[in-house]
Amino acid sequence: MKNWIKHCTLGLAFALSTAVNAADKVENFELVKQKIQNTLGMKVSSIADSPIPGLLQLETDKGLFYSSENGKFLLQARVYNLDEGMRNETEIALSQMRLAGVDEFKNSVIEYKAKDEKYVVDVFTDITCGYCRKLHGEMAQYNDLGITIRYLAYPRDGLRGQTYKNMVSVWCAENPQKAMDNAKSDKPVTPKSCESQVAEQYAFGQMIGVNGTPNIILPDGSLIPGYQPPKMLEQALKAL
Repeated sequence: MKNWIKHCTLGLAFALSTAVNAADKVENFELVKQKIQNTLGMKVSSIADSPIPGLLQLETDKGLFYSSENGKFLLQARVYNLDEGMRNETEIALSQMRLAGVDEFKNSVIEYKAKDEKYVVDVFTDITCGYCRKLHGEMAQYNDLGITIRYLAYPRDGLRGQTYKNMVSVWCAENPQKAMDNAKSDKPVTPKSCESQVAEQYAFGQMIGVNGTPNIILPDGSLIPGYQPPKMLEQALKAL
């Protein structure tokens, strides 16, 4: 009986110690978050332990960063795990961020669905971008290969120019596909307004490292920067 009580007491003490440590960690995460945001003006959406002891992993509106536990040092780097065949830990984290964002915007994309769908890719696009227009002009070929294309908005000039306004009009059109077809053929864009997520999609692109168009998110969350011909994209998808 005494041993049982002793074990219960030790177990309770360990549980309380763990709870205190967890509370201290949460408090420290909040202090680091506030320091980064107040010092650099970046919005920190998530903080967690990184694969490297002593470093924190920060998801921000400007990308993925690492920080010392006291918030004194900030790093933007790639972390590789040598014991796991040079596994890119940073890319794994970014892939998870991309997939979470894609899921969040699944109802606000402009989709060109393949009849016999085998793959779904999400493409950051700009209506004035030359290679975006080249990709769009080959839409039938992607679809024939079973590749569904879902567009996310990424106005390269940011959120203040005419391109942004035109892309909002495309996303708000009664027939967004037709409006996209017209916009990428240099036809006039009929002004429209609504509660679109064009700005939010642009911010998401910045968060995951997009700095140009087109950028293609594959089903595993990996990112292909730039245009990919239909057959090459199919090969990349088959290799996943």
